[in-house]
Amino acid sequence: MNFENLSKIKVLYVEDDKNTREEIKYFLEKRVEKLYLAENGEEGFNLYKEVNPDIIITDLQMPKLSGIEMSKLIRKENSNIPIIITTAFNDLNYLFEGINIGVTSYLTKPLNLKLLIESLISISKNIFLEIENKEIFNTLKQYKDIVDESAIVSKTNLEGIITYINEPFEKISGYKKEELIGQSYNIIRHPDVEKSFFTNIWHLIKDKKKSWQGKIKNISKDGYAYYLDILIKPILDLNGEVIEYISLANDITYFEETKEYFKEQTIKKSLDLSESINILNQYKDAINESNMIIRLNTQRVITYVNDSFASETGFKKEDLIYKPYSILKQPTLNQKEYEEKVENIFSSKGWRGQITNETKSGKLLHCDVVTFPLKNLKGEIIEYLGIRHNITEIVNLREELEETQREIIYKLGDIGESRSQETGNHVKRVAEYSKLIAIKLNMSSDEISTIFTASPMHDIGKVGIPDAILNKPSKLNEEEWEIMKTHSEIGYEILKTSTRPILQAAAIISYTHHEKWDATGYPKGLKGEDIHIYGRITALADVFDALGSNRTYKKAWPLEDILALFKEQKGKHFDPKLVDLFMDNLDEFLTIRNKFKD
Repeated sequence: MNFENLSKIKVLYVEDDKNTREEIKYFLEKRVEKLYLAENGEEGFNLYKEVNPDIIITDLQMPKLSGIEMSKLIRKENSNIPIIITTAFNDLNYLFEGINIGVTSYLTKPLNLKLLIESLISISKNIFLEIENKEIFNTLKQYKDIVDESAIVSKTNLEGIITYINEPFEKISGYKKEELIGQSYNIIRHPDVEKSFFTNIWHLIKDKKKSWQGKIKNISKDGYAYYLDILIKPILDLNGEVIEYISLANDITYFEETKEYFKEQTIKKSLDLSESINILNQYKDAINESNMIIRLNTQRVITYVNDSFASETGFKKEDLIYKPYSILKQPTLNQKEYEEKVENIFSSKGWRGQITNETKSGKLLHCDVVTFPLKNLKGEIIEYLGIRHNITEIVNLREELEETQREIIYKLGDIGESRSQETGNHVKRVAEYSKLIAIKLNMSSDEISTIFTASPMHDIGKVGIPDAILNKPSKLNEEEWEIMKTHSEIGYEILKTSTRPILQAAAIISYTHHEKWDATGYPKGLKGEDIHIYGRITALADVFDALGSNRTYKKAWPLEDILALFKEQKGKHFDPKLVDLFMDNLDEFLTIRNKFKD
């Protein structure tokens, strides 16, 4: 007999006969985890509430409260607990009454100990099978919840009629569940997509019973196009027949629209930027074909990776499984950043974000990641599940787009500067000076990038100033100076209507970089911190470079004269905090000036 399960259960035995009670105690006490004894039904019911046993064995005829009456009270508390009735009376009435209250087994006295132990082993086996089934169901439910949270999910019947959608599907399509269930997918098919496209998919999944994966363009209820990276899979029964179809998708609308926008904007540009935008013909589809899956135990040791995970990282499965999580290097993080990120990834609440790993060949692999802690019925974490989506091509695309955008802005900045004969690397030096100041101010990475990209356009408004004034070799008269000052507002008017953050920042810089700390600047006469920090930074960078550069109408100032001016204009023209920062880091500013000499 297999006593393994029996040794893990708690048994409550209720019997008024002392000799019988002692005999069963001797027989069971070392075979079960814990044996509790009661002398009557009343004592047995109270002990049941106190110790919460797994199985109850009870006599029928007892003083104070019979076994049947006690069992009825227990059944009100717990309808599923196994109850074994023992009695010396072989009476069908007792048997029927026991059946009516749902007893698990019925044994007559004198007890056959072999039958008793067989009953207990059978019942204990069922108890643990039920616990195991609950754990399996709990885990499966968590897997389903993970899929519902991390993907856009839908199901159809054999005729292609929608039978289920999750909340992310509702959100992206704009339809409610009741509007889609019972409809065909034609309701969201974009007019640009040929019917033959879906016919081919249907042939593959229905006739060949194979999965299909690719990019689909749909249309929302409000008429907006959206793009999905989607996997459609037929679900088969045990006989291999299709019973339904399920689709899992990721929203890639942002990336598709970004590519389309950039292509359209590039076509419209009249500047000769072919050398910086010809990369557009080299980009592949930015979305990975499938998700990467990784599982880890509570000691953060890898227990499973799927084929996609191994393929994308360049490792064999055996190179990763049973290895610590630290084998997946994150080279873009320092030690402190790495430790903080790992703690977040393995938090009890789960984690969502971006991870950059190093592949086996040393390349960078960028992924969107969702990590879920899987828990048992007690709420204890039993393992971690990570779902990754390769966005390396998209990250590289974004970096290329940002670099090309920066090149466009340099070109536009050069337009304004070249009209006033301020050519060379002036706009690049101003950008580098502005970036350095932003870094020293501990501004956020987004703000540093913004001012670095936008500051070259500080004088774009000079395109609206007549050449006679812009390039006059002598001092401007009062009327001419008033016209010259309008270039700040002209630049602002050109840029202010843009919805792009970079061009909005450029508008602010154009408008405020001639304001002065003591309110004597233009065009608004703003004072102190009322002047946007972007304008205050660019003002210092622009003046430093202008004074230190040769122009047709002047020679470059010696460095000591520039520094003397900055000290004298601290708190007048310039933000005093920025002047101090400039002086404290002068060597780095001079390094930039030497690197980008005209």
